[in-house]
Amino acid sequence: MIDALEQYDPQIYELIRQEEARQSGCIRMIPSENYVSKAVMMASGSCLTNKYAEGYPGRRYYEGQHVTDLIEILAIERAKTIFRADHANVQPYSGSVANLAAYSALLEPGETLMGLSLDHGGHLTHGWKVSMTSRFFHSVPYPVDGKTGLLDYTMIEDLAKKHRPKVIVCGATAYPRIIDFEAFGRIAKQVGAYLVADIAHIAGLVVAGVHPSPVPHADLVTTTTHKTLRGPRGGLILCKAEHAKAVDRAVFPGLQGGPHMHTITGVAVAMAEANTPEFVVYAQQVVKNAKALADRLMEHGFELSTGGTDNHLILIDLRNKGLLGKPVAKALDRARIVANYNSIPNDPAPPMNPSGVRLGTPAMTTRGFKEAEAVQVADFINKVVQNLDNEAVIEKVGNEVLMLCSQFPVPEHFIIPQ
Repeated sequence: MIDALEQYDPQIYELIRQEEARQSGCIRMIPSENYVSKAVMMASGSCLTNKYAEGYPGRRYYEGQHVTDLIEILAIERAKTIFRADHANVQPYSGSVANLAAYSALLEPGETLMGLSLDHGGHLTHGWKVSMTSRFFHSVPYPVDGKTGLLDYTMIEDLAKKHRPKVIVCGATAYPRIIDFEAFGRIAKQVGAYLVADIAHIAGLVVAGVHPSPVPHADLVTTTTHKTLRGPRGGLILCKAEHAKAVDRAVFPGLQGGPHMHTITGVAVAMAEANTPEFVVYAQQVVKNAKALADRLMEHGFELSTGGTDNHLILIDLRNKGLLGKPVAKALDRARIVANYNSIPNDPAPPMNPSGVRLGTPAMTTRGFKEAEAVQVADFINKVVQNLDNEAVIEKVGNEVLMLCSQFPVPEHFIIPQ
């Protein structure tokens, strides 16, 4: 297929080749990024991209679904197995669509939705003011503790009792600690709310048992299928049997038309990969690497939100160094370390140049990095931060990063399902 692309559109072929080289020659530390296996890549780029499959297996609106039905059923059953869920919908185009579908299944327009504030580590689709979710529903955001950066379950409970939301959302995009889903479940039951758990970032850790699962405590669980789960870019909803019909109707025909069958095919492969002992080892190493990275950064004098990490993610608070996140992220990028600037709780700086930098270990772990390399990466980061205006030093670090990456080629096959 690449040969055909090179012949037909050499310009796009060359840009893809350049991106492949970039991903190989840098340390990718954006927590939501990873590398898919060659098997997932092939499935996602297969002839399934040619097929419309509007509807659900056995209930399609187009003919010719003999194979697509079998593929989607496989993806559903594999998702149910690895997450131990009653029902799974694998059709959402993204995690954002999955969240909106989850709310649509449980809420009427104008009813109250309570989720973690974006500027305290939540996601846009948890009801933040610039998201459509705050226009469709009455949004009540909850913060983390201003001093510790941790979720304050007593405060969340008090807010829930005051506002009586119909849905409480738990989950985050920039929270480096274990989330107590059982506590959220108790709070939701106290106020008669549904609980929706968004595990987009930690789904792979949940599958591997490295992070507690929300499935026993939540009415609905949403996730992306990439990030720590290491599949293609897509969304997934898990739910209890009683919500299955409402969830399916919310996805189709509520929000989407024809599902992306090539993505669902890749998801099916990724679910099989996640159901292996090798995947558990990978997920465990993700956390080990994050802890080693966090410890070394703190040795270098970096302040971390919550004082460390329990998962794949680290949030650096740069205020003690008198720096802002955007110039630091840009300098790291020039040194071949790809991170993102990010707001910290109670950030006095604006979102486009906040006080924090967000780091993650999934992609580097997929390449084979272990604790020793995580420590080395922390040393690289420290050197760049100490020399933001010294391009010679940044270039030297970039060369050292390239040398380290050469020892850990991007693998084509991670796991061979048994």
